[in-house]
Formats: sequence, C-alpha cells, structure tokens
Amino acid sequence: MTKRLSRILIAVGICMILGSLSGVSTSTSVNTWFTTLEKPFFNPPNWVFGPVWTILYIMMGIAAGRVWALGTETAGVKKALVLFTAQLLLNFLWSLLFFGMKSIGVALIDIVLMWIVIVLTMHAFKTLDKMAYRLMWPYLIWVSFATALNVGILYLNM
Repeated sequence: MTKRLSRILIAVGICMILGSLSGVSTSTSVNTWFTTLEKPFFNPPNWVFGPVWTILYIMMGIAAGRVWALGTETAGVKKALVLFTAQLLLNFLWSLLFFGMKSIGVALIDIVLMWIVIVLTMHAFKTLDKMAYRLMWPYLIWVSFATALNVGILYLNM
C-alpha cells in the first residue's frame, strides 16, 4: 500500500469515527428534544443528514490524507493539518453543544468558529494540493447551510 493511500485511509477513518461519535450525541435528542423545536422552512428531513455527513467525512478524510501524504517536513503541511484537526474538533463539539447540551446559542458560536477555521484550512490546503482544496468545498457549503439552520432555529425558539 502506498504512503498516500494509507494516510488517506487513516484520515478517512478518523473523520468517520468522530462523525460516528457525534452521531451518538445527536441520536439522543434528534427524535425527542429536536422535534419540539420550531425550524426554518428550509430545514431538510432528518434522514438527509446521515448520508450527507457520511459523504462529507469521506471527502474531508481524503483531503486531509492527501495533504498528510506530502510529509510533515513539507512547508505548510503541519499548519494545514493543525487547522484541519481544529475544524474537525469544532465539528465534533457542535453536536455535543447543540444536541447533547441543547445549547443552540453556544452551538452557533461554535459553528461560526468552525466555518472560519474551515476557510483557513482550505486556504492552507490550496497551496499544497489543489484537489484537497476542492474536496473541502462541499463541506464548506454544507456548514454554511448548517449555520443558517442554526441561526433560524435559534431565532424561532427564543
């Protein structure tokens, strides 16, 4: 197995594990507390989120693995991977804040920070691997949509 492929598989695995752990906190509230909230008209059905996040985590892992495969001694790789890790941890934290702690406002702060760090990650990836940069675009678009949902839910449930 090549270094690139092994690092991609490891990065995808890490993303999928964190995504699965996020799903645990989500599952405790999605069919109970979350159903009691007013939601904006553009809120998709609950079944959409699982497949979308699965695809996004795979794409994110491929992107991170491609950058990691360049070697941490390559200029900019360590910084890019630190940024990637930071946004991934903010992603994980959002589920805990929103669904686990039912703290919509604090989750909004987290997702805004996550959006900023995703943009910084993408910028770092762009200089290292254009495909890694491109693979992050759907994630940024989805997190932008999720941010709008978070804002809408906060506003409707104040």
